[in-house]
Formats: sequence, C-alpha cells, structure tokens
Amino acid sequence: MAARSSLRRFAFISLGGSPRPGSLYFRKSPCVFSTAAQQRSTGDECGPEDPRDEPKHPLSDCTLEHKAIKLEEQVRDLTERYRKALADSENVRRRTQKFVEDAKLFGIQSFCKDLVEVADILEKTAESAAGEAEPSNPNPTLKKIYEGLSLIEAKLQSVFAKHGLQKMNPVGGKYDPYDHEIVCHVPAEGVQPGTIALVTQDGYKLHGRTIRHALVGVAVESQE
Repeated sequence: MAARSSLRRFAFISLGGSPRPGSLYFRKSPCVFSTAAQQRSTGDECGPEDPRDEPKHPLSDCTLEHKAIKLEEQVRDLTERYRKALADSENVRRRTQKFVEDAKLFGIQSFCKDLVEVADILEKTAESAAGEAEPSNPNPTLKKIYEGLSLIEAKLQSVFAKHGLQKMNPVGGKYDPYDHEIVCHVPAEGVQPGTIALVTQDGYKLHGRTIRHALVGVAVESQE
C-alpha cells in the first residue's frame, strides 16, 4: 500500500499537480538540484583564470630600443677588449721569439770576446814571423813557422765567419761612435778630414752587433 501511494504522488506531480508544502518532493526537487548544479558550473566558469593564460603586456618600442643600444655597447666593449688582448698576446709572442733568437745568436758573445784576443796574439805573432822570414834570410824554419801561423790565422777567421763573427775594416771609412773608439789623431795626408787613417786594434761584430770597438786614429787637418 505504501508503495502504491508513493507511485500515485509521483504520477500526480508528473502530471502537473502541485505538491504540498512540507512534502519530500518540495524539499528535494530535481529543479533545485538542477539550479544548484548550474550555479556550480557557472561559478567554475567564472572563477579566477590561470595566471599563465593572462596576456602579457608587450614591451614598448622605447624600452626595446634602449635594450638594443645597451647590447650593442656591450658587444663593442667586449670586441675591443678581445682585440687588445689578442694584440698583447701577439706582442708577448714576438718578444719571446726575439728573446729566444737572440739567445741562440748571442749566447756565445762572451766566448767570442775572449777568443778575439787570441786572434790578436796570433796575428801579431804571424807579423813578427813574416818580418824574420824575409827572402834575404835563408832560414827555412822561420819560413815554415810563418806559413803555419798564416794558415792558422786564415782558418780561425773562417771559423769566426761561420758563426757570424766578423772583423771590421774601417780604414778609409767615416768615424762611427757605435763601432769605433778614437785613440789618436793623425794629419790628413791624402785623405779627407774625419776619416779613419789607421787602426791600432781590430774591432769585431757578432751577427751585426758590435762586441768590441775598433781602436782607430782619425785624420784631421794639419795646422801650420
């Protein structure tokens, strides 16, 4: 009976009947549920949006131009620094290479300074032997000694030239304070004043660098 009564009320309501206040249908009407669902759906749709979906404000042209100018200045500054660093490294490389080359060329400079003194002694000895071994002197021993000293002197000068050591020949040339040292003045007879007339000690250069100045006498005008 209870089930039939419920079915009748449901049928009555479905056919347009008015429910009584306080009835179950009035409290829990499908229309009420539908309205609440719509409100929830509408509330979800109108709720706060995802901040990531908010449109970002584009930067103004003035701001972009200012940033571009700053970036260009930074690029120029870094480029200039790179060029300076590259030039400095190249200068250091060249100086180091020059230092190494000079060390190879002039590492024997001190040895050469001592060796040219031996060459001076040998040259003076050969000149003395030449004076004794004149054709008027029939002594064959002195002649052989002179010939031997001459060969040694020639060989020594050849070894000097092989290693870049050369003897100066300043006679008849202009005086150069970087290569010559004046020890006396002589009358200018047949030569121009200021030229070198004689050499009292030979000078030497090692690969173009003077390692010993030549001691010379410079011609000057004679005062009557």
